Amino acid sequence: MRFAVAATALLLFAVPGTPAAVQPPDPAPAAGPDKDKVKMDEQTKAAVDKALKWLKDQQATDGSWGNTAITSFGLLAFMANGHVPNQGAYGPEVSKGVRYLLACARDDGYLVGPRGGNMYCHGMATLALTQVFGMTGDEDVKKVLKKAVDLIVRTQNFEGGWRYDPTPTGADISVTIMQVMALRGAKDSGLHVPDKCMAAAVKYINRCYDAGSGGYRYQTHGGPPGYARTAAGVCVLQLSGEYDADEIKKAVKYMQKTGDDRQHYWYGHYYAAHALNQVGGEVWESYYERMKTTLLPRQKASGEWHEPRLEPGYGPAYQTAIAVLILSVPTHYLPIYQR
Repeated sequence: MRFAVAATALLLFAVPGTPAAVQPPDPAPAAGPDKDKVKMDEQTKAAVDKALKWLKDQQATDGSWGNTAITSFGLLAFMANGHVPNQGAYGPEVSKGVRYLLACARDDGYLVGPRGGNMYCHGMATLALTQVFGMTGDEDVKKVLKKAVDLIVRTQNFEGGWRYDPTPTGADISVTIMQVMALRGAKDSGLHVPDKCMAAAVKYINRCYDAGSGGYRYQTHGGPPGYARTAAGVCVLQLSGEYDADEIKKAVKYMQKTGDDRQHYWYGHYYAAHALNQVGGEVWESYYERMKTTLLPRQKASGEWHEPRLEPGYGPAYQTAIAVLILSVPTHYLPIYQR
């Protein structure tokens, strides 16, 4: 029954398609001299093009690539390369994916569809829609987006963070960073986000900080720091405007020292790419070069990335979308990657 409702809603939110020959818009200028030094070379562009073709072929008839989180990762991968609804070679696929997210919205704004989900899925879907709205100004997207943002604001818990349920109960750094990214994307697109909400999130993140190591813990009440958690912590500070916080410098050193988190490999690098791009300079240049030389040889001949030993619970659509996002940061198409 829920599948039938979703299908009906897809028709209500139909976004007109355009011919595939339409070219993507020009990318935004880089945010400073540090970022000008990193470009996508032809080999990387070819790898990304192959990956996007593979993702196109995996899209379900309802426009999804899985739940709302994985669908959002897929949409961001296309948009990071200039393909938005009605523009770019993959404009029709992006339009279908956006319609799917809109159809998944519940009356209270919760963006989980017939496949289920949680606040991580909601935050990821909200972020994707902020990028769509910021790049297109679509009023149908805005209506759904505003309710989604309002849900995030009202479910922030007393510590300043978020947990997996849409209720103001617990909090952890993983779910919190996703909501902060969504709120920053919403704010950048012109929607109202209360300053006190972002300030409270920073306070929560600071309580997850481990001053001894420079890393970030999963929650405030203990547990070891880790690479992925630390990348997420740095993202929160930067997305909240704390670009020069001393914690960022120590956290970057911690990340360089500890290296990859195999258990949360893709998740960690999704945030690391954003965080270190904002840091800029040699830190970003060396990171991007390392990821490029790591990822390109691991791409399958058919275009996807799939490392069963790295985050084994998630499949190739998730891994491929994140690999594309990492490699595509230098394009500066996505507003969230602009400082």
